[in-house]
Amino acid sequence: MKQIGNLLLVALFAGAITLGAYKLFFENTKYAVVAGKDEAKVFDTSMTPTSPRGSGLNDVDFTIAAENTVNAVVNVTSVVKGRQSSSIFDFFYGSGGDSQRAQLGTGSGVIISSDGYIVTNNHVIEKADELQVTLNNNKSYEAEIVGRDPNTDIALIKIEVDGQLPYLAFGDSDNTKIGEWVLAVGNPFNLTSTVTAGIVSAKARDLGRNQSFIQTDAAVNPGNSGGALVNTNGDLVGINTAISSQTGSYVGYSFAVPSNIAKKVVEDIMEYGNVQKGLLGIQYLNTKTPLAIEKGLDEIEGVYVSKVEEGMGAEEADLREGDIIKRVDNIKIKKFPDLSGYLATKRPDDKVEVTFIREGAEITVPVVLKKRQTTIIPHLGLEVKNLTDKDKKKFKTKKGVKIVGVPETYRGYGLYGKVLLSVDDEEINDIEEARTVFGKISRYGKTSITMLDEDGERERLIFQ
Repeated sequence: MKQIGNLLLVALFAGAITLGAYKLFFENTKYAVVAGKDEAKVFDTSMTPTSPRGSGLNDVDFTIAAENTVNAVVNVTSVVKGRQSSSIFDFFYGSGGDSQRAQLGTGSGVIISSDGYIVTNNHVIEKADELQVTLNNNKSYEAEIVGRDPNTDIALIKIEVDGQLPYLAFGDSDNTKIGEWVLAVGNPFNLTSTVTAGIVSAKARDLGRNQSFIQTDAAVNPGNSGGALVNTNGDLVGINTAISSQTGSYVGYSFAVPSNIAKKVVEDIMEYGNVQKGLLGIQYLNTKTPLAIEKGLDEIEGVYVSKVEEGMGAEEADLREGDIIKRVDNIKIKKFPDLSGYLATKRPDDKVEVTFIREGAEITVPVVLKKRQTTIIPHLGLEVKNLTDKDKKKFKTKKGVKIVGVPETYRGYGLYGKVLLSVDDEEINDIEEARTVFGKISRYGKTSITMLDEDGERERLIFQ
């Protein structure tokens, strides 16, 4: 009995030691579970227990936004007519057997009004001889182009319908946040009403066009162009436009024109027939150039003013070379696309508050945006600008445009700095008229231009 009691006591001690060792060394340990030789380890990296609902994706409801959006997104088919010879005999003998071969292109569009106005990408419709729009209910309509803007890649088209159409309202793209959930809705590969989800990966992304795009990782493929990017409330925050890919298909991220830019372009087309651009009147320094690196400007946050254009709002507000623009209104400026993207939502005569750094001091001034004052005229390639009050007084004229750039071909003609008054006796008042008048001339005929120099003397040159 005594021996049995000793054995029982030893067993109790051994059990206690085993339980204590388990508590101490094993109970709070995170385990790595290996499912197979070629599979990676899976482990919990946080000391905080995870939610049984997952990482939060289940907390977001996409269904309402998706349901409302798919009915307002349409398929846009562009028809480009071409001609081809139907046989080798027709080619040689010209028997009149030429046939038309229609090339079809497909994209997407977003209905923005109940009476049939649709916004899409310019590259979807720019070469089209005919346009067809198919709604989500499979009804098809002929569409006409109302207007387009190649610079922003936004176009406005219209269909005539009976009754009211479902449509999307423009949201405020300035309020989108990096990491916010978004849906891309369109017709990739001619598959109608396709919805993909992702987050806003970046804002004010520049693709080398001095534009400002929303970057997202929602899957976008050929055919999505012109479709809707919406937030979880169903607000239209962008028009899907481009992907960056070596294969031509989605590889992880895509780009959309912000809704504030698209909305402004559409409103300008409907009200003015073209896009009204309000410009600050500065040139900026690319901080990645050797010159910027040499001056130690490659690490600045903001837009470095390298030149202030004469007669523009920036000059009138006394912005100077070397100023660093940090904010416009309530928009923080970290790089040039932040600035250009915000100004793309403005028109001439709009006023903005510009905050900049000069010699360590922060200064805020109001700046009135103005129309572009210079342009390159067709055929001759001269750069001309509208006359300032100072120019009008100096040259004693109220009409004409000043020549401020001359291509190498015409450097020996003494054109620089003179006022161009007329072309083939047709008067010119501003740069818009200059572009129109020069656009009419023939490359193969004679063209005469009349100029005025600083002494008030008129000169006439004839180009052949």
